[in-house]
Amino acid sequence: MKFSSIIHLLSAANVVAFASAFAFAPGTRRNFSSSLSYNTKADLEVLAEKANPFLRYFDPIGLADQEFWNQSQEATIGFLRHSEIKHGRVAMAAFVGYCVQSSSTFPWPQTLAGDLHPSASLSPEAQWDATPLSAKFQIILVIGLLEIWDELGGNLGEDNGDGLDHYMKGRQPGKYPTFDQFTNSVHFVPNLYDPFGLWKNMKDKTRERRLVAEINNGRLAMIGIFSVLAADSVAGSVPLLADTARSYDGDIMAPFGSDFSLESNTVVGIISTIGATASLVAGNKSAKRQEEKEEEGLGVSAGAGASVTSAGEVEVDLSIPYDAPARLAYEASDDNKSLDYDEFRLKFEAEAVKEASEKWAKMFSPVKA
Repeated sequence: MKFSSIIHLLSAANVVAFASAFAFAPGTRRNFSSSLSYNTKADLEVLAEKANPFLRYFDPIGLADQEFWNQSQEATIGFLRHSEIKHGRVAMAAFVGYCVQSSSTFPWPQTLAGDLHPSASLSPEAQWDATPLSAKFQIILVIGLLEIWDELGGNLGEDNGDGLDHYMKGRQPGKYPTFDQFTNSVHFVPNLYDPFGLWKNMKDKTRERRLVAEINNGRLAMIGIFSVLAADSVAGSVPLLADTARSYDGDIMAPFGSDFSLESNTVVGIISTIGATASLVAGNKSAKRQEEKEEEGLGVSAGAGASVTSAGEVEVDLSIPYDAPARLAYEASDDNKSLDYDEFRLKFEAEAVKEASEKWAKMFSPVKA
């Protein structure tokens, strides 16, 4: 197998390694006592009764009993609740957008060249396909920045400052941080929720009722948006929408069309290669920190993947080894007959960085007329 092909095939695995290195690092456990948080299983049963007194609590596969990423049960529930509320909000925006785009679009130009937005005569799905790739990137970039701000809790410094705790460490699930620190440090940005401060004195009882309503609306919107997408893609799949469905012969699950693959010249291939580079850098930093901890004598060996802390507690490390992508590539490559592993790893990392840099430069280079 060619060396460059191995890099492409392992790009997705590298993104997973990058996520495991940073996204769910263990932290101190916080107090989950907020009356609006509902971060215990008993709280979920109460919330389920309020949201749907007929169905009530429904968790057939026991997600609320898990402890994701070696975190507490409360942290896991916080993650699940935050995820559901976020998906509900996106679905509500998507459903409203679908309805609006079915009848009208923005009248002003979509590009600097003066091209108008896709016509409302197209289905919303076809309008997305007709949207320039650069515009799609801008949408994804803004969403990514909002996600990062959410993960930071609205805090720009190393300490928590005026920001919020992470939603797995005590923050009320679904509560999005304000942009106050960004406004004070960089420039003004209106808050996503209540930008004019109209509801800052809302009573907790009213706020709780509205939060429960938001959960129900989000669940209904998730069903709604997938219903219209299914009706448009597969004729007759949703009988109630048979008369209003707008036929779409594209692939709903391939939002970038032919670019939705891991090939090196596609959108996802470029993003995955950049993620591979980030994971390699992150992995090396993680390995260096581990070596420093071992040199300081903070832990002693307790078997593969485990260590004993100074307090005598056994900690099991379930993270992906920092050099896993390079090692997998080494085992699959013909170069392992002529190079030892360390030489191969350096070559692998150098080519990954070079390829990602070239793709990044190509992606954002000015387009010639």
